This record gives sequence, C-alpha cells and structure tokens, in this order.
Amino acid sequence: MAGILAWFWNERFWLPHNVTWADLQSTEEAAFPQAEDLYLAFPLAFCIFMIRLLFERFIAKPCALGLKVQANGPQKAQPNAILEKVFTAITKHPDEKRLEGLSKQLDWDVRSIQRWFRQRRNQEKPSTLTKFCESMWRFTFYLYIFTYGVRFLKKTPWLWNTRQCWNGYPYQPLMPDLHYYYIVELSFYWSLMFSQFIDIKRKDFGIMFTHHIVTVTLITFSYVTNLTRVGTLTLCLHDAADVVLEAAKMANYCKCQKLSDLLFLTFAIVFIVSRLGIYPLWILNTTLFELYEALGNFPALWVFNVLLVILQVLHWFWSYLIIKAAYKAISKGKVAKDDRSDIESSSDEEETVPRSKTPHSTITTNGTGGANGTNGYLTGGTCSEEH
Repeated sequence: MAGILAWFWNERFWLPHNVTWADLQSTEEAAFPQAEDLYLAFPLAFCIFMIRLLFERFIAKPCALGLKVQANGPQKAQPNAILEKVFTAITKHPDEKRLEGLSKQLDWDVRSIQRWFRQRRNQEKPSTLTKFCESMWRFTFYLYIFTYGVRFLKKTPWLWNTRQCWNGYPYQPLMPDLHYYYIVELSFYWSLMFSQFIDIKRKDFGIMFTHHIVTVTLITFSYVTNLTRVGTLTLCLHDAADVVLEAAKMANYCKCQKLSDLLFLTFAIVFIVSRLGIYPLWILNTTLFELYEALGNFPALWVFNVLLVILQVLHWFWSYLIIKAAYKAISKGKVAKDDRSDIESSSDEEETVPRSKTPHSTITTNGTGGANGTNGYLTGGTCSEEH
C-alpha cells in the first residue's frame, strides 16, 4: 500500500520541476492546500443534503403552496390487472404487436391502451410541487454561492488579470475565504452526485452524471495542485447561468409563462456567452497558454486541461439543445422548454398506431390531442420537463 501511495503521489507528476510536497506543507506563516482537507467535503455534503430536506419541507413547500403551485401528481391510470402485469413484468413501452394482442384480449381500442400505458408511466413522475421545491433549493444555493464568489473574487487581483493566477505558483498561500469557497462547492457537488439517484430523473441523466464526475474531479485536482485561483474563476462563471435557469423553472411551475419565457431566454444568453465565449477565451486561454508560458510543463497540467476541455465539450452539447429551444421560442412566440434535460429518457407522446376497428375509450388522456402537457412547455407534440 505504501508503494502504491508513493507511486500515486509522485511529485514529478503533480508538481512543477524542483518542487516537493514538503515545500507545500502548511506552517505558522502560511497555509497551503492539503489533500486531507478534502475529507471535510463528505460530512459537509451529508449536512447540505439534510439542510436541503429541511429547506424543501419547511420553506420551499409553503412558498409553493402560497404561489398556488399544483400539489397533485399526474392523473392515475385506471386499475387493470392485465395491463399492470404487462407494465411491471414485461414492458413499459409495448410494441405494435403486443398492443394489438392486448386490444383483442381486453376488447379495448389500441389508442386507449396506449393512453393507459402513458398515464401509468406518468404516475411515477414527481408532482409539480416536488419539482418546484427542488428548483427552489438549487436556486437558493446557486444564488448564495454565486454571490459569495463574486464578493470574494472582486477583491482578488486574478479576477482582473488572469496572469496573476500563476504569479508565485505553487507557493500561493491558501486564504480562509478561498478554502471555504472550495470546500462548500465540492460538498455541494458531492451531494448532487449521490442525490441524483433519488432526484427527478431526466433525459440527460448520463450527461449530468458525467458533468458531476468531471466537476468533482476538477475541484479536487485543482485543490491538491494549488490551482485554486483559476478554479475560483471557473466555479463562479459556471454558477451564473444556473441561478437564472432555476428561476425560470420556478416561474414555469407557478404558471407565470411570460416571466418564465423571459428568464429562459435570459438563461440561454448567459449560458452561451459564459460557456462558449468567456470560458474558452478567459479560462482555457490562461490554462493552456499563460500557464505554460509562466511555468513550463508538467504532467498534471495535461490532465487538468483535458478535464477543462471535456467540460467545454459538455458546454457545446448543452448549447446546441438550448439554441434549438431558443429558436423555437422565437419562431413560435413562446419558449418550448429547456432541452438540456428532460424528465425521462423516453417521450410520453402517443405512438402513431392506427386505431382498432371498434373505438372504445374508457381512459381519459392527461393532456390534449397527442401531447401530454406539463407546465405549459410543449414541443412538437411532446411535453417534458427541463433540468
């Protein structure tokens, strides 16, 4: 084990030439980031999760009810033992052949069976009240941490001149405010890493999981290597768009459609400007070029920059979806949705299967026409919730 740890913490990988871990040990004169500091993130992540549960129950829920947010979940499907058995034991999305067989067995219209399966799938979705509470929690945290980051960074020289990120590196003392900022952000993303398995499941679950892994790895990596100055710039830049997104979703759940549309378009602008403009021209420019000019090269920098580039690839993916949604908003006169993250990986739109000969409909649709409407966001006959 000692040999593995010695190999893992090889100074020639993690640190610039002629710098050792002993050089970066904290003293009475100056404190430096220590790997063991990161253990604080785990109990703090648990505390953040517990604070979230209390916040959602005692603050967000009363606010939602006061704003007349719908407390009921989707309409429940009519009880049917045969269809329930197929749904739980065989498939939640029956194909045309199985639909025809069930139609003959039950003497039901194929369309009615499709509606039953759609309603049964929707039963497992959270209520608008639950989604509002989750968004209000995220909005509150992002607003707090973004405000904290701005107040901290405006007093630092590296906000105005990114070359200051590398001045004196790696012998840059760890300021208490910076340490707090880093640990709280890391703890929050650890809490998201675990809670996403019980949170509202969305279409881009895999992409978001990748994002959380990259983010946690970047925060950890930059802290251990004392690349914290550029790390604070990256954190603050990313929190800006998330504040507006969660505000747009809350407005949507409250059925304030005009406000929601305005906030969504604001979010789209902030996201694209910050993630496709400022991030590559400001963050990637200083880590790829200014850092190399100031310090030369060592292996950890390659890993750090690869992680930052992966983050940029995720930005491109989400920007493509956001631009599509913004285009629909302009062309149709209303915001369709934020395509970054739908509730489920499968659409609940009705399949285009012909009706059986005997029209028999004993189940009402949860929506109108061929779309299941949720919170006013409709796109191409399919309604789904944004992240």
